[in-house]
Amino acid sequence: MPREWEPMLTTLATQRYPRLVSHAMMLVGSRTDAEDLVQEALVATFVGRRTFEGLGQAEQYVRRAIVTKFVDRARKSGRERKLWDRAANAGSVEAGSDHGAAVGAMVDVGVALRTLPPRQRACVALRYLDDLTVPQTATLLGLSDGAVKRYVSDGLRTLSTLMGTDEIFDDAEWLVVHPSGGGDR
Repeated sequence: MPREWEPMLTTLATQRYPRLVSHAMMLVGSRTDAEDLVQEALVATFVGRRTFEGLGQAEQYVRRAIVTKFVDRARKSGRERKLWDRAANAGSVEAGSDHGAAVGAMVDVGVALRTLPPRQRACVALRYLDDLTVPQTATLLGLSDGAVKRYVSDGLRTLSTLMGTDEIFDDAEWLVVHPSGGGDR
């Protein structure tokens, strides 16, 4: 006799697994590590035999578990220090070297994102890849709103430097869009 949560897990694993792995890859970088992270998140989500109202709710819970497991892993293994060092080295360009070549090597957003320390990466990913608000991100990661804003600001500044842009990012909650007179679409 199947347990109450097993059909939801099976459906989630068969229908949404590739999206969950893609989400995890933005955090860890390699497919193997991403698959391990998704597996850990699925186990953590369903070990308590939780019930969900729908597949979307279950997927969101697993996505949040992925981020939480990622931050936990980084904290336990000391990877945060290594990532800080790598980010510092990735942003430096030797005197006399071709700055364009250095920037070209960092153009891939995924590569640049992986240079961020775990908390910055988690905050940026949740804010801009999962479209969560600052309070939602703060609640999910157990941080204050101010800490999330700082991690996002620092992360975006680092990404901007690594990608060779001079964008100024404002982590505003709302963006007002005024339609132009461009006609029907």
